[in-house]
Amino acid sequence: MSAFDMVYASGRLRYLGRTLAATCGRGGVRDDKREGDGATPRGILRIAALMYRPDRIAPPAPWAVPIHPGDLWCDDPAHPSYNQLCRAPLQASHEQMRRADPQYDIVLITDWNWPNAHPGAGSAIFMHQWRRPGAPTAGCIALARPDIHWLATRAVPGTRLIVR
Repeated sequence: MSAFDMVYASGRLRYLGRTLAATCGRGGVRDDKREGDGATPRGILRIAALMYRPDRIAPPAPWAVPIHPGDLWCDDPAHPSYNQLCRAPLQASHEQMRRADPQYDIVLITDWNWPNAHPGAGSAIFMHQWRRPGAPTAGCIALARPDIHWLATRAVPGTRLIVR
């Protein structure tokens, strides 16, 4: 482990000397992550991409990519675009990336089962803003708005996220 690793454990995320309140999936942290279990996978993930809502915030980092109207994330294990960013319309099960609420104003995308997805191993594990303090996610790591902004300005592609 290095001083530049993010470490999530028991409702806390440590990074660059700071400890931030965070939540994980409603299914807890699991070694055997599967699609739809609501769990956060235990292990070492890497930050692979950063997306943001350009109509709401400025780019948090030079490598950030805007979330456009019609951007979707496919979560259908039977679809060829499973666990990939897609464009509307999409008949398969998916999640809207451009949400009405602010949860995805900033999204750090990990390499969990991405970009080469194995059907059923669980779709994307993101880091994003939480709905409310302490509220669990569908498997992602969520933080307060100021904290996800702080992370997004400091994390770089390849930053390790260690989930315990």
